[in-house]
Amino acid sequence: MAKNYIYTILFFCLFSLGAFAQDGKQQGETLGFYPNPVSNGKIYITSKTSLDKEVLIFDVLGKKVLQTTISSRELNISTIPPGVYIIKITEGDTTTTRKLIVR
Repeated sequence: MAKNYIYTILFFCLFSLGAFAQDGKQQGETLGFYPNPVSNGKIYITSKTSLDKEVLIFDVLGKKVLQTTISSRELNISTIPPGVYIIKITEGDTTTTRKLIVR
């Protein structure tokens, strides 16, 4: 059980460090999403370009729960159960990683 907590802490630390590094490069400002927390089963990706976006969502243990590529702004996440997740959005050479809360 303690082993799972260690993995969870390491997972959050790694993604947090990646998000801070990207914010320093201002990449996080060109790519984002809303609303957060999500209660209606849909998120909307904001971007300054209209390229296809690869979206990866991981649970707190690092297991991939969703991987998709979208060309629109809207992403249906109604199949994901309530909880805390990490979302990684990639568009071209820009990537952002954030915490996602699903209610």
